[in-house]
Amino acid sequence: MFVETGQIIPVAPFDFTRSQRFLGSFAPMEGEQTTTGQSLTKALFAAGQLVLVQLTSTGTIEQPRLDYTLHSEKAISKTVKEAAIERMSFFLSLEDDLRPFYEIAQEDSDFAPVVRDLYGYHQVKFGTPFENGCWAILSQRNPRTMAQRMKRALLETYGASIELDGTRYWAFPEPAHLAGVSEADLFKTIRNTLKAERLYGVVQAFQDVDETYLRNADYDEVDAWLRSIRGFGEWSASFVLLRGLGRMDRVPLDEKALLAAASRLYGHGQELTRAQVAALAERYGPDKGYWAHYLRVGA
Repeated sequence: MFVETGQIIPVAPFDFTRSQRFLGSFAPMEGEQTTTGQSLTKALFAAGQLVLVQLTSTGTIEQPRLDYTLHSEKAISKTVKEAAIERMSFFLSLEDDLRPFYEIAQEDSDFAPVVRDLYGYHQVKFGTPFENGCWAILSQRNPRTMAQRMKRALLETYGASIELDGTRYWAFPEPAHLAGVSEADLFKTIRNTLKAERLYGVVQAFQDVDETYLRNADYDEVDAWLRSIRGFGEWSASFVLLRGLGRMDRVPLDEKALLAAASRLYGHGQELTRAQVAALAERYGPDKGYWAHYLRVGA
């Protein structure tokens, strides 16, 4: 086993415990990483190479620091090391600056208690937007436990694993790992004809797109590209934009759980309309996605 160590300095405030707590109850990634004490261990692909990343918090919320250890069965080049650090940093949103968002929240009497409770929590995303896209298809009109079983089957059929201290960690496949896979192959894996057909569309779409483009291109352009994937509508596209790409400048108004959370907090027993929730979100400007995510997590 090859090993590399170093440090990452997240943007303060950052509460690593909040990230661990979120992952502990995040159904789409259940059992895919371990969180013990002040440490998180997760497998991922970095520049195409399987790497196991261990992060340990050695700082404070206001002066955060994460020590990392990378493990791989192959030599860890500078390119692989940088890719692994970047992937984990993006996954945990370590570079997000929450201070402008918090300043607005101070003037929002209904929402301020949510921020106090989640202070220092940076959004935990899906490992990759491709993984998020697959989950969007699997979870549509499907019991959570069934979607989890289907995702696990994809993970163990097309992903890869690495073992450390008696525990095996699986990394979700990248689009390249499913190159040449047919709808029939996907059906054999998940045993659902419609979802195999739509997953095939997700695989084909993500084969031909660069993640950097999805992170940085015009929001409406990326939204339109996502909606062109069969099975993707308003909810699926906004879901991936927020939770897979960290695009915080819009709110997933098609999400029933968000509308319910906003109604409970701001409606005080009265159900809010979509337009009313949109108006509430506007005060948060480019951080309205964080407002929406905090609402959901707080709920």
